[in-house]
Amino acid sequence: MLLECVEKETGQSPRFAVIWMHGLGADGNDFLPMVPEIVAAHWPSGRFVFPHAPRRPVTINGGMSMRAWYDITGMEIAQRQDEAGIRTSIEQIEALIAREIERGIPASNIILAGFSQGAAMSISAGLRHAGRLAGIIALSGYLPLERQLEAERSSANADVPIFMGHGSLDPVVPQTLGMLSRDFLRSHGYTVDWHSYAMAHQVCIEEIADLRGWIGERVGSLT
Repeated sequence: MLLECVEKETGQSPRFAVIWMHGLGADGNDFLPMVPEIVAAHWPSGRFVFPHAPRRPVTINGGMSMRAWYDITGMEIAQRQDEAGIRTSIEQIEALIAREIERGIPASNIILAGFSQGAAMSISAGLRHAGRLAGIIALSGYLPLERQLEAERSSANADVPIFMGHGSLDPVVPQTLGMLSRDFLRSHGYTVDWHSYAMAHQVCIEEIADLRGWIGERVGSLT
């Protein structure tokens, strides 16, 4: 069963798609207002897909049920990872990619993006996807299941471009954790475009401008 999504098309007959995963406790509406700020006027039409993560109890928040891609059991968010939850979410993202392909957008024109927990999912799903993607965006996030990646990563996405942006003042997902993931990815041959911003766990104007340029390099010249 496909996840419920909020969608925004920038014109008729979209030529590319961005599937964007939100952070813990938010929903697909969280980044919808950013679309006009990211899209440049000369780009071809695109479709932005913002799925809602399922509701589940989150241990770190006292077991409260909220939208989450996987459970977080403690402040050391990279430890004791909810592997089952992450893998279930990977399957759900795979289904969204398959739907875009069915709607006429090839994998090579699809970008996976995410913020915080959603960033962890965009990297996890993107590096395992069998078809070559246009790119992966991870904002204020990190790479979970590092040890399993070596055996599971897709050769098709061995050189997929990756944008990582992080706030130097982030108290939720420390920038050092993002940097460790960056270094791990680079050590495995991935090309990571790293950006640090003087901000907390959020998105800033400078980051949006950098995203516009980076996405434009991948999809701006599609005809």
